[in-house]
Amino acid sequence: MDLAFCGNNKDLQPYRVEDGVLNNGCFVDALNLVPHVFLLFITFPILFIGWGSQSSKVQIHHNTWLHFPGHNMRWILTFLLLFVHVCEFAEGIVSSKVMGNNHLHLFMPAFMGFIAATTSVVYYHNIETSNFPKLLLVLFIYWVLAFITKSIKLWKFAEFSVGPQHLRFCITALLVVLYGLLMAVEINVIRVRKYVFFTSPQKVKPPEDLQDLGVRFLQPFVNLLSKATYWWMNPLIIGAHKRPIELKKIGKLPKAMRALTNYLRLKDAYEDQRTAEDPDQAPSIWRSMYRAFGRPILLSSTFRYLADLLGFAGPLCISGIVKYLEEKDKDASADKIKETYLGVYFMSTTELLQNSSVLAVLLFLALILQRTFLQASYYVTIETGINLRGALLAMIYNKILRLSTSNMSMGDMTLGQINNLVAIETNQLMWFLFLCPNLWAMPVQIVMGVILLYYLLGWSALIGASVIVLLAPVQYLIATKLADTQKCTLEHSTDRLKKTTEILKGIKLLKLYAWEDIFCDNVEQTRGKELTSLRTFAFYTSMSIFMNAAIPIAAVLATFVTHHFLDKTGPTSSEAFAALALFHILVTPLFLLSTVVRFAVKALVSVQKLSEFLQSDEIGDDSWRNGDISVSLDSGKKLLGMTKAINRKQPMRYQMDNYEQPSRRLLRPTETEDVAVKVSNGSFTWGNNLLTLSDINIRIPTGQLTMVVGQVGCGKSSLLLAMLGEMQAIDGRVFWSNWSETEQSEDDVRSKNRNSVAYAAQKSWLLNATVEENITFGSPFNKQRYKAVIDACSLQPDIDLLPFGDQTEIGERGINLSGGQRQRICVARALYQNTNIVFLDDPFSALDIHLSDHLMQEGILKFLQDDKRTVVLVTHKLQYLIHADWIIAMKDGSVLREGTLKDIQTHDTELYDHWKTLMNRQDQELEKDIQQDSQTTLERKTLRRAFYSREPKNQIDDEDEEEEEEEEDDDNFSTTTNRRSKIPWKVCWCYLSSGGFFMVFLMVSSNFLKHSVIVAIDYWLALWTSSKTNESLNSGSDAFVGNISADSSNTTIPPPVSGMAEKDSYYLPVFIALCAAGITLCFITSLAVEFLGLSAATNLHHNLLNKIIHAPIRFFDVTPLGQILNRFSADTNIIDQHIPPTLESLTRSTLLCLSAIGVIASITPTFLIALVPLAVAFYFIQKYFRVASKDLQDLDDSTQLPLLCHFSETAEGLTTIRAFRHEARFKQRMLELTDTNNTAYLFLSAANRWLEVRTDYLGAVIVLTAAVASILSFQYGYPLANVGLVGLGLTYALTVTNYLNWVVRNLADLEVQMAAVKKVNSFLSTESENYEGSMDSSQVPENWPHDGEIKIHDLCVRYDPMLKPVLKHVSAYIKPGQKVGICGRTGSGKSSLSLAFFNMVDIFEGKIVIDGIDICKLPLQTLRSRLSIILQDPVLFSGSIRFNLDPERTCTDDRLWEALEIAQLKNMVKALPGGLDAMVTEGGENFSVGQRQLFCLARAFVRKSSILIMDEATASIDMATENILQKVVMTAFSDRTVVTIAHLVSSILEAEQVLVFSSGILVESDSGPNLLAQEESLFSALVRTHK
Repeated sequence: MDLAFCGNNKDLQPYRVEDGVLNNGCFVDALNLVPHVFLLFITFPILFIGWGSQSSKVQIHHNTWLHFPGHNMRWILTFLLLFVHVCEFAEGIVSSKVMGNNHLHLFMPAFMGFIAATTSVVYYHNIETSNFPKLLLVLFIYWVLAFITKSIKLWKFAEFSVGPQHLRFCITALLVVLYGLLMAVEINVIRVRKYVFFTSPQKVKPPEDLQDLGVRFLQPFVNLLSKATYWWMNPLIIGAHKRPIELKKIGKLPKAMRALTNYLRLKDAYEDQRTAEDPDQAPSIWRSMYRAFGRPILLSSTFRYLADLLGFAGPLCISGIVKYLEEKDKDASADKIKETYLGVYFMSTTELLQNSSVLAVLLFLALILQRTFLQASYYVTIETGINLRGALLAMIYNKILRLSTSNMSMGDMTLGQINNLVAIETNQLMWFLFLCPNLWAMPVQIVMGVILLYYLLGWSALIGASVIVLLAPVQYLIATKLADTQKCTLEHSTDRLKKTTEILKGIKLLKLYAWEDIFCDNVEQTRGKELTSLRTFAFYTSMSIFMNAAIPIAAVLATFVTHHFLDKTGPTSSEAFAALALFHILVTPLFLLSTVVRFAVKALVSVQKLSEFLQSDEIGDDSWRNGDISVSLDSGKKLLGMTKAINRKQPMRYQMDNYEQPSRRLLRPTETEDVAVKVSNGSFTWGNNLLTLSDINIRIPTGQLTMVVGQVGCGKSSLLLAMLGEMQAIDGRVFWSNWSETEQSEDDVRSKNRNSVAYAAQKSWLLNATVEENITFGSPFNKQRYKAVIDACSLQPDIDLLPFGDQTEIGERGINLSGGQRQRICVARALYQNTNIVFLDDPFSALDIHLSDHLMQEGILKFLQDDKRTVVLVTHKLQYLIHADWIIAMKDGSVLREGTLKDIQTHDTELYDHWKTLMNRQDQELEKDIQQDSQTTLERKTLRRAFYSREPKNQIDDEDEEEEEEEEDDDNFSTTTNRRSKIPWKVCWCYLSSGGFFMVFLMVSSNFLKHSVIVAIDYWLALWTSSKTNESLNSGSDAFVGNISADSSNTTIPPPVSGMAEKDSYYLPVFIALCAAGITLCFITSLAVEFLGLSAATNLHHNLLNKIIHAPIRFFDVTPLGQILNRFSADTNIIDQHIPPTLESLTRSTLLCLSAIGVIASITPTFLIALVPLAVAFYFIQKYFRVASKDLQDLDDSTQLPLLCHFSETAEGLTTIRAFRHEARFKQRMLELTDTNNTAYLFLSAANRWLEVRTDYLGAVIVLTAAVASILSFQYGYPLANVGLVGLGLTYALTVTNYLNWVVRNLADLEVQMAAVKKVNSFLSTESENYEGSMDSSQVPENWPHDGEIKIHDLCVRYDPMLKPVLKHVSAYIKPGQKVGICGRTGSGKSSLSLAFFNMVDIFEGKIVIDGIDICKLPLQTLRSRLSIILQDPVLFSGSIRFNLDPERTCTDDRLWEALEIAQLKNMVKALPGGLDAMVTEGGENFSVGQRQLFCLARAFVRKSSILIMDEATASIDMATENILQKVVMTAFSDRTVVTIAHLVSSILEAEQVLVFSSGILVESDSGPNLLAQEESLFSALVRTHK
């Protein structure tokens, strides 16, 4: 058939123009081509030139800058225009087909118009990014021309009485409107930018965010297409392959999304609700949230509604396609009456929609749009949720900074509550916001779905729908049960963690006493309870999964069975498959509804908690700290406003408070006014209406040292806090003098803030930061001053011990320092600050005498007094009173005396004498203190030990990191890339195999069976409905019979029988049986996956615990405790609770997609050809996404921790922050941390949208190809063309779009979660100690070792085959019952020898023989259970005292009491409630260090061993306890061999034999007195230096 523009029907004479040119329809259509051709001719050269010179664009961001007004409007109109052109094109093609010969003019202009519209938008985009408005004139001309030509066409149509009943008339009218609107948009640009006919075009500047190159989140700034498809994310996601995404890469947030902006928004909405009439009324948080964030939520809901409505296009189009394919053959004969005007055929709208190809294209477009709207809706809610969370966090933080101290101390607001608010409640609200559009979208979706079902299938559909609706409450019930079970599981796992932590902390003791298995069983017992609740959890989870999978099957079953009984004819294929698709749509909202309702309930609770918190008491406003405000009754009332100092003119500056560093004071005030702080008639309370301080009249002299003394609890600290304004003033006033001038009017005083006060609280408070940051605390760094402060606080030796000096992180997440070290850092902070007033609250409490003296002399008297700073010092050390310029003595909350020491001596001799006696007592303690090794040296020792054992660890902080580094050793990019995108199959296999092969087999087979059955159900439905369709058609047309017999020979349809009834009786039972099988299999698979996960978790934890507990002691020296604990906490939790559901979801979505593709391919094999490019695209999308997603998830996790820590830190150090006046700096820090975390989270969610948009579009293409393939195969008469199967294929293609993105997301999640298995695995490969030994335990005599004789022969010991020996060729002989001392300098190998007795280290040469048996041949359990040891650090476990002394439960009570009596603890234990069964808290915290050491002694005595080893056992106890220990050893152990490893040589002077070690070699061996007699012996030297 030849092509001609006006058609080749000679009768019609298409080129005739006698009636006037414009009356020829073909000419009018040709005229319509002109504007399009004009546009293409002009724009192509410009675009090519532009693209050539594109490289000249420099700055990255300006190409995303949208310069022209009406930008979004233009994109929307262009998209509409493209859609209308597609319709016009379709209408033209169908019309020309009806007319039997090709009329090019019917569809060619539409095609050209489509290309021109596309070009116009590309051209516009390029001009906009290069900011060349003059070139827009081309577009303006195009719109005008197109408008004119289309109007002529419309006018001609009207003239020839073509009206709205014809589709082409409607399309033309629409085009006229669209071109008119686009013309208006163009005119608007000219009006605003004045670029053509005006002399002064308007200058424009890009928005502030785009000028800032740090802003990388471009979603708000890109054009509409990029917004909808997240195109701007491409460089980030594809770049993640080459190198990981770091914080630098994701940059800052745009201003509108920063926490500060949103905080101001929310705060204004919150504050605006406070009315003058009722100022105390609590504003509603819901209302403020709605006012601040209501608009985006409405926008998101609109998108959601649009998406949901478009979602129903799928089933309707399927129904249409199948229906018209059925009817095609019937219609073939009936000739249509053709309506022709202007020589061509005009069709109505319905006629176009009866064309199956048109429906296929419509289905594709509807899917694309639906998915785009859905993702847009998700994105908007997530962005709003994140903004809300940022605002709430800032609001909570602001409130924390103004919480009244009494709230914190009286326990109204605990730290836990605040942490919950920050970590849990804000997240609950954020999640609620994410899900909230569902609340109103879902009911609409359900109602619409039910109406459509009714329209398709009548009453029977309602039965099916009611099945779904009735089962929804069951879902809700299961969801609540799940939440309860999770709580229960959490309790058990916390308990298990506590026990594990204890084991790991005391692992050395457990190994030395051979108690590993007892404690291991203890943990296993708790784990058993945890697993029981995990089992319940798994059961409920699998029920939930089962419901989700089985409900659609049940609904379909109910529907078709009732349909069969109500309506004997049965549904046609078109109705059946549309109904199937609708059921799939309906299940999702009902399944989600239970979740949404649960979140809504949680959100209500969270808002309740939040509003209580925001209403709680605050400290009074600052103004009264500046002195002179007469205190009225209102002074107790809190100020309601938030921070007032936000500058309204520039709210975007990060300035929550006007805040400057306190400047150095200007001039020394004159001598007449030398009071820094004065309190007159002050009465203060902590807010419980009980006066803590009453009748306070004091003055603090400027530039002098004031000391506050008094008994414990007499209100000394409260006095400092009252002056700082932390307490509520009931009466009186606090007056702070001003430093600038002496003369000041009353108003000035009031407006002036008091200066910052350097304050060191009694309980030391450190930040999670480096030592240096903790000391400088936000002040500029001054090296000289810093050095002076460090020396004054004698911190240098401690800093030298830290691995990175003063750059070491300390605090919660850093290194834990001892009390004294923490306190000295806090004092150093107060000294370093450049403030006039310094408050020190008992800075000596945790320091020993040497340090106290040094700090007093160097720090307070020299450093502070030289600076002429005003110092207030609270102390118990009365010997320092002689240094005080002014003394305030307190008693029971009031001031007893005030004055200089001389005043008190003359006026109050009694008090002075009392002080004197106390001072003498302190002096005696001082002497005793000096005799011992000072406390500080001990602290330093423990610190050194903490690092000494970890020296190798600093290089390998976490072995996973090391593994990754090894992998990425080659700098070759490609290898790195491959490694990062590989799925860890090995780890997955390891996980599955630990679940047990039977479970794996069950899971795999049941899953395959389930999906096969589900396909079978739908296939059977296809055959059943097709048979009915064919039957009904049979009567309709004879021409069809041949077709049907060909059809039935192909499928298993029995030959036509009289009537339908028998046929149904053949189909129905099979259908019911298949559905029942499907439901059963759903049940089995859901259980199989969950319980596979459970058994894997059980085995992995069991193996991990056993491996770690039986690992050699060296393992614990080189592996940080935190890392081992992480395996038991975070990683175990992931394996327990997160992997099974991810695995289930992954297998389900993958199998669904595969079965769908299989079904389509079997129906229309041609589909496979199209599948290849789609598969390639899918492969690349998932490959890039997985890597980027993992990085972004890590970033999100790692930025969350600092934020939470910052909150809890602030709450702990409130008084300090407020005293220093550093609120603004801390707020600033909080805003930065919040923004960083929000950035990571936003990018993560944008990456998820990026993936989903792409997989959804792929899904839409799959639907299109499936539809086109099946229509073509039908038209060209393949034998397979069974109508029902076409419906089946399309229904399956629709499900693919839902599940493709889940495949990728679950893969990405599983990959992240498998890291936990990998980490646990890396520990499972640890070597265990060799517990067996070459002798059998039965060969060892029962009472061995009976004498306690020890022979050491040529002993060489090392910790690890890689390391140097620590003991070299040691030989010694210890007689039975001998008391032996071992000494030497630090690191000489003393302790290594004690470990060698227990075979805890590698004895690679020589041997130790005890009572005739070589210890290396003994089983470890036997050897270690027969010796006793007392370690330097006393270790107690939580449990009863009985359990601590005898965990094996082998001893009688009398034996235990005897042991306690020997250790002189009997009376103390008797006094405890429960006696031997009295509880010991974690780590034995409820006993003093001395008592703990004595318990360890009793423990050693309970085990009647003839050999006792004491490893520096007296190092950490006081003199009194040490004397008890020595006495007991001499008496109770008189018949046993005692080996003492001494840290103080004085304790072994009397020993019968002394072994002196030096760097691993035994240098001297003789009795103590003999060695002392030799002047030049090493022993004498040690004794001399230690004296």
